[in-house]
Amino acid sequence: MARPDFWNDQEQAQKVVARLKRHKAIVSPVQDLHRRIDDLVTLHELAVEEDSDDARSEAVAEAETLQAELDRLELKTLLSGPHDAGGCYFAIHAGAGGTESCDWAEMLLRMYLRYCEVSGYGVEELDRLEGDEAGLRRVALRITGAYAYGYLSCERGVHRLVRISPFDAQNRRHTSFASVDVLPELDDVEVDIDWDKDVREDTYRASGAGGQHVNKTSSAVRLTHEPTGIVVQCQNERSQHKNRAEARKMLAAKLYQHEQAKRDAELARMYGEKGEIAFGSQIRSYVLYPYQLVRDERTDLKVGQADRVLDGDVQPLIDAYLRQRVGNRPTTS
Repeated sequence: MARPDFWNDQEQAQKVVARLKRHKAIVSPVQDLHRRIDDLVTLHELAVEEDSDDARSEAVAEAETLQAELDRLELKTLLSGPHDAGGCYFAIHAGAGGTESCDWAEMLLRMYLRYCEVSGYGVEELDRLEGDEAGLRRVALRITGAYAYGYLSCERGVHRLVRISPFDAQNRRHTSFASVDVLPELDDVEVDIDWDKDVREDTYRASGAGGQHVNKTSSAVRLTHEPTGIVVQCQNERSQHKNRAEARKMLAAKLYQHEQAKRDAELARMYGEKGEIAFGSQIRSYVLYPYQLVRDERTDLKVGQADRVLDGDVQPLIDAYLRQRVGNRPTTS
C-alpha cells in the first residue's frame, strides 16, 4: 500500500484494503486485549499497594469487561471456514401467504439492516421486488465487513412469524414464512462456467425508484444457469455492464455453494447423517401473539423480548448456534 502507484488500479487497491481490514480484524482485538490486561495488572497492584477500595472496584469492573470481550473473541475463533472472514450476498424471499409473507419479509429486512448497522457492516442493495399490496417479494443485498459471512450464514433457512394480522379486518392470528439465503462473496475462487453455452442472459428495466435513467433503459440483468436452473439478478447500478459484472459474481457464488451442498449431501448419505443445513427447514419462530417469544429451533434458545430481536438484537441467537455447531450445549434464557 505504500507504493506510489498503489491507487492507479482502483479495483485491485480496494481488494488489498479489504484484505488488510480482514487481517486487522483478527490481530487488533488480540493486541488490544493484551494491552488492557497489562493495564489491569498494574491497576490491581496499585489497588493492593494503596489499599484502595475505589481502585479495587475499578479493577473488578474492568476484569468483568475484559472477560466478556475475551469470550466474544473466543467465539470468533469458531468462524474458521474458508469464507467466514469475508463479506456475503444476503437474500430474503417471501414465502406462500401473499401480503402477510411479503410484510414479514420486509420486517426481516429491517431487522437485519439494524443488525448490520450495529455490527458496522456496509450494505448495498442489489435487487428488490415489491409486494403487490405491501412488503417485499424478495430483496438481495451485498454485505461487507469482517466476518459478515461467518455470522450471517448462521441465519440461512426459513423464518416463521406468528401474529395478529394487521391486514385482517377480523383480527385473526396468522402464520407467515420467509426464507433467508446467504452466499459468500468470492474474489478469486475459480468456478468452471461456460458463459456462452450454459448461461442465458436477460435484460429488463429496473423496478422502483432510481432516477430518470435507471427506469428508462434495460439496465437490469438476469442470469440463468441452464444446467442447474439457478437464477440471479442485479439492478442496483445504472450501468448494464456493472449489473452484469455483479450478477456474474453472484452466480459464481451460488454455483460454488451448489457444488458444496452436493458434496455435503453425499457425505451425509455415506455416513448416514443429516446435512447440517437444508434450505427450506424452519430454523426460528417469532411469536408476537398471544405472547412474545423468539425460539431458535436448532439450539432451543428462547428470547422473551421478540421486539428486541426484531429491532436487530440477533447476535445472541447467532452465538448460540455457533457454539452448538462445535458441540457445546445450547443456552436457554
